[in-house]
Amino acid sequence: MNATTVGVDLAKNVFELAVADEHAAIRERHRIGRARLGGFFANRARSRIVMEACASSHHWARTFSAQGHEPLLLPAQHVRAYVRRNKTDAADAAALIEAARCPELRPVPVKSVAQQAIQQLHRVRSQWLHTRTARINLLRGCLREFGIVIPLGARRGLTAVRAQLARDDGLPQALTPVLAELLSEITTLEQRVAVLERELQALTRNDPVVQHLLAIPGIGLLSATALRAGVVDIGRFPSGRHFASYLGLTAREHSSGERRRLGRISKRGDVYLRTLLIHGARAVLLASQRAARTGRPLDRLRAWALATATRIGHNKATVALANKLARIVWATWKHQRPFDGNWVAAMP
Repeated sequence: MNATTVGVDLAKNVFELAVADEHAAIRERHRIGRARLGGFFANRARSRIVMEACASSHHWARTFSAQGHEPLLLPAQHVRAYVRRNKTDAADAAALIEAARCPELRPVPVKSVAQQAIQQLHRVRSQWLHTRTARINLLRGCLREFGIVIPLGARRGLTAVRAQLARDDGLPQALTPVLAELLSEITTLEQRVAVLERELQALTRNDPVVQHLLAIPGIGLLSATALRAGVVDIGRFPSGRHFASYLGLTAREHSSGERRRLGRISKRGDVYLRTLLIHGARAVLLASQRAARTGRPLDRLRAWALATATRIGHNKATVALANKLARIVWATWKHQRPFDGNWVAAMP
């Protein structure tokens, strides 16, 4: 028996393994604890180890690769279709064997330790910002109960809250120190976010890909580092449209026969990356409108964005510009060339 493929259903403590031969027929099944998993594969001949791209999968992929095996990470949402009958750990491991045989399933590239570190820094930053927003909303709600309305915007709102606490007017004495503690917590979170952003900048200062992406309008430090850590290998996308589709920025399609229906964007893929690109596109569009009002020159990209906004509206133009920025990211990264807002593709 020549065991060539092993499906591993990842878990926290107990892992289910399905060992298949070259014909994808399952010959062995094992249920192994976390402490024994590395030793199990260290004593086996070189195999292809198939796992879902989920929590801890990149760590195990690096471990198995160091042992001489070939790790293969598959998108979890596509593996689910290969689970027959009831959902069990054994069925999940067998489904991985079947999914690995499908040539249309593109594997997820294994992230390095540095890339995962950048990605985790982004997640920590997002959690801190969510906590900061929750604290600001709590301050607004508390003050509104006493007839004090705080203006919109985080900066303006915090300034108004500090001014209100300084006046010490209209608030119960028992509540004032609690609100001051909330303000102190918000300040601490902002300081932590600033330190984390400086850490991101230091980690990617010598990365040529990040430096190329930073030259693109709407792509700042957060977007560039998040794309670098999340995408890993831009070469796995045949074109910029494939990359935009991967981010969920292309139209959802429901077609049949001679009738083609295109709807809203699919919103598939990484929500965080798509959100960053849309926010960046919104900033580019607003800056282009200000430049047009003051008579400053616009490149082809910004002129196209303004014309699109006039034709289909501001919000739709923002998403369309995010789609175009995704394609520019692909071209800039793939060909390692600087951004040119007046770029014209050569005609074949």
